[in-house]
Amino acid sequence: MKKLFLCIGILSISFLNAQDISDVIRYSQQEIRGTARYRALSGAFGALGGDLSALHVNPAGSAVFLNSHGAITLSSQSINNDVVFGNDLNPFNNFRNTSSTNINFNQLGAVFIYDNYNSESSGINKISLGLTYDQTTDNKDEFVVLGTTRNSIDDLFLADAQGIQLGLITPRAGETIDGLYAFLGENEGVRAQQAFLGHETLIIEANDLDDPTGTGYSSNIASGVFDQDYIYESTGLNGKFTVNLGAQIDQDFYVGVNLNSHFISYDRFTEFFETNNNTGSAINEVLFTNRLSTIGAGFSAQVGAIAKVANILRLGASYESPTWYSIEEETTQRLETFSNANGTAIVNPDVVNIFPEYTLRTPAKYTGSVAILFGQQGLISMDYSFKDYSSSRLSSDNNNDFSNLNSFVEDNLQNAYTFRIGSEWRDGNWSYRGGYSFEKSPYKNTLILGNKNGFSAGFGYAFEQFKFDVAYDYTQQKRNDQLYPGSGFSNSVLIENYTENITLTASMNF
Repeated sequence: MKKLFLCIGILSISFLNAQDISDVIRYSQQEIRGTARYRALSGAFGALGGDLSALHVNPAGSAVFLNSHGAITLSSQSINNDVVFGNDLNPFNNFRNTSSTNINFNQLGAVFIYDNYNSESSGINKISLGLTYDQTTDNKDEFVVLGTTRNSIDDLFLADAQGIQLGLITPRAGETIDGLYAFLGENEGVRAQQAFLGHETLIIEANDLDDPTGTGYSSNIASGVFDQDYIYESTGLNGKFTVNLGAQIDQDFYVGVNLNSHFISYDRFTEFFETNNNTGSAINEVLFTNRLSTIGAGFSAQVGAIAKVANILRLGASYESPTWYSIEEETTQRLETFSNANGTAIVNPDVVNIFPEYTLRTPAKYTGSVAILFGQQGLISMDYSFKDYSSSRLSSDNNNDFSNLNSFVEDNLQNAYTFRIGSEWRDGNWSYRGGYSFEKSPYKNTLILGNKNGFSAGFGYAFEQFKFDVAYDYTQQKRNDQLYPGSGFSNSVLIENYTENITLTASMNF
């Protein structure tokens, strides 16, 4: 059983915890991965309603249902990452493709309709009550990096070690590796732990071995050429449970409100392997593994309205409040080196770093929608949503200072919009659908994360009170990932992501 040690949190834009701008984006972006009909129209449902996933765009959509309705959805997702290893030796010349597939139960819910037969006195024609679960993010991802570079992982440990006294990261008589690693985490933070790992595995060495107060270090890895392998794997999902209340007023106006309970489940594993045969190098192999586990819970609210302006035209508007998340995380590490002259050195602390809980406030979301209906034959629907990602904020009740990271978020993130358009046409019991979506990057520098484009198609068949729907959707987005963000090791990869989903929904009126 691993020992548990509480690490007093210090601000670190580091790969070791979720207090990082990339994770702010991960938990701020919510894409309802809902019913097949919703996905076939690329989610353009803000002025339509009448779909269980549509009420997450506009809560008033629940009151559009004519009858009580329930649905369940399964989705198969395929992820392809084309990875190019950018480095100083062979810039963007090391290509690798990684693909993975998984199946998710991503939607379940029901809306209950209560007609008001005395609507003349109140103006309320019906009331709707919705209870739903929807997956908002699939955290599964993986890619592999293979390449040759002149940059070594020693840069990471050197940068963290500079300024830390040698005596602090040297075990005293009777002190164990686990004990010192835990002590550093509790009292000094991530940088000291990294320095300790690098020193104990002989990657770095003090400039003055006899001065315990010395703070200067050099590398035992000689400069030259390095072969590097890097594996990234993440799993988990984010989702939300929603209680919805809606109403139809005077036949042509719909209103609604959502109360949302969110959750986060995210696990990440990385493994880095480096080899070299450089002349004078005392270390010839490095194997560095890290695991991160993140859980979180949050709350948000939504309000919305839909108006029938004419038989052919509907307009919609909705507001989603910020989500306030409470987030906890744990990490483990292992570092191993090999020397042709001296053999193997391993530091595998039997310690789980538990970081203090912190709060993330995501940006609010505003959506405007328009739908054109051609009787019972078909429709065209458009949504425009807006978020200010620079307004995201982190805070803590544990005396953690997030001012630097919040300033970094404000300086590097921007206002971003999403545009969705979808169409549906009916032929008897059959329905045929298609859609397109565009999502602007939340980063001011789109080389970090590019704009996202997607398209979708699908069909449905209805008989009596039952409906079966199928959808296919595809998205494409580029990003540039530093292997260890915020560290002294600058190697990065260019990733072009292609994601495909096939979604099946079974639903019924009752």
